[in-house]
Amino acid sequence: MSIKQVAIKRALLGVSDKSGLAEFAKALARHGVEILSTGGTMAALQAAGVKVRSVENFTGSPEMFDGRVKTLHPRLHGGILARRDDENHRRQMQQNQIEPIDLVVVNFYPFEKTVAQAGVTLADAIENIDIGGPALVRSAAKNHGDVAVVVDPADYPAIAAELDANRGALSAETRWRLARKAFARVAAYDAAIANYLGTHSGEGEPSPLGETFSISMPREQALRYGENPHQTGALYGRFLEIAHQLHGKELSFNNVVDISSAMNLMLEFQDERRAVVAILKHNTPCGVGVADTLKGAWDKAFATDPDSPFGGIVITNRAWDMEFARAVDELFTEVLIGPDYPPNVLELLRKKKNRRVMTFRPEAVDRNELDVKKVLGGLLVQTPDLSIENPRMGKIVTRRAPTEAELDALTFGIKVCKHIKSNAIAFVGADRTLAVGGGATSRIDPVYAAREKAARLKVSLEGSVLVSEALFPFPDGPTLAAEAGATAIAQPGGAVRDDEVIAAADKFGLAMVFTGVRHFRH
Repeated sequence: MSIKQVAIKRALLGVSDKSGLAEFAKALARHGVEILSTGGTMAALQAAGVKVRSVENFTGSPEMFDGRVKTLHPRLHGGILARRDDENHRRQMQQNQIEPIDLVVVNFYPFEKTVAQAGVTLADAIENIDIGGPALVRSAAKNHGDVAVVVDPADYPAIAAELDANRGALSAETRWRLARKAFARVAAYDAAIANYLGTHSGEGEPSPLGETFSISMPREQALRYGENPHQTGALYGRFLEIAHQLHGKELSFNNVVDISSAMNLMLEFQDERRAVVAILKHNTPCGVGVADTLKGAWDKAFATDPDSPFGGIVITNRAWDMEFARAVDELFTEVLIGPDYPPNVLELLRKKKNRRVMTFRPEAVDRNELDVKKVLGGLLVQTPDLSIENPRMGKIVTRRAPTEAELDALTFGIKVCKHIKSNAIAFVGADRTLAVGGGATSRIDPVYAAREKAARLKVSLEGSVLVSEALFPFPDGPTLAAEAGATAIAQPGGAVRDDEVIAAADKFGLAMVFTGVRHFRH
């Protein structure tokens, strides 16, 4: 790797995203840099009063084929790729009248934005595949010993400042950093193209999952360790745009998993006008409450399982207030999450160093993002599970239909039960969890576990409803639910012995709804 500084004397600018372009070009001009450009970039620079030399003039060749060929030329790529410290390269440059280019500023046709638009055609997508831009960027990044490359407008101010500080030169460290970033951008761009085109491999409507699946994400944060201290961990992507840390120690691997689970659960309640508080532990809900105030919702959520919240996660659907913050402050928690915190509330919560305080931006979540899980030798990729069943639209299979109050409770319970590990059940009321069970290998064990915990905590299940993520294969499910005090059940249905299960529900006067949908969560 080169350790020298490179004086920037000639720069090639060609960008689709023109934010900050004029200011940056003027910073280059201050140092006497000759600026080459073409097309819309040249027009924008000229309109801003920046002196520009056209690429056509520099290469001696016109743009061709509606602009498809304008920068694919030996005088450009030779000026970028030639090694300045190689005598043979210098001789060939002189023989072929190739002048050096020291800085390449390029960002690509907006392929990702184009394909994200509704109604985009395959022809539109292909027309927005940049060819010359990635070629220029790869050339400049490869020859970073002599050339600097910029692919992100966010880097303009720092580069301009370095040029001012170093009399128009850029350090080897900066060029190496920019080269790594450039190759990552090319990789991400090519991945987006391959992924999109792979969904159009057959005739008819495109598939949501293509022939190939590529991921390219920037590292957001190095983590102290992975899931366990003997593992190395890092966070990639844009997670911190959705969950922003306001206080506390750096996030751990497990914190990130827990926060993601908490936010996914709270997204189910985005239309809820009342206050919602959820408490999670090991990315599993252990209490959810709904009330007119956050403190009221907290009391309901906490009462479900007063043991588990210690060291857990607390998330809300509305800005925290002081009454609620004081209640939570009495308990040791790992992470607190909310849309916002008034200054006095944040001051209180910051007094404990061991807790993390996060903001949650639901509007920044891409609900259509594919779900990815690692397996040995590969990845499992699926469309996201966005389904939430309305029990009012389900199939009533018992003699007694659910009452409106029971349907309200079942609606609430379905939102919660979806986020409990399989096999999962939840005894709930219309505005709170009463007892949950999950992560079991049989369908009946979660019912036993929830009943036993409720009994130990002296939580009454009388008048509750039961939501089951899995179907009940035998009559023991509704029998145990009825004995615990439940009056209605929502479950997927579809078991071989459904008739026996329904008969057991009728025997105890239960109302039962088949939703027809299961939410596995492994």
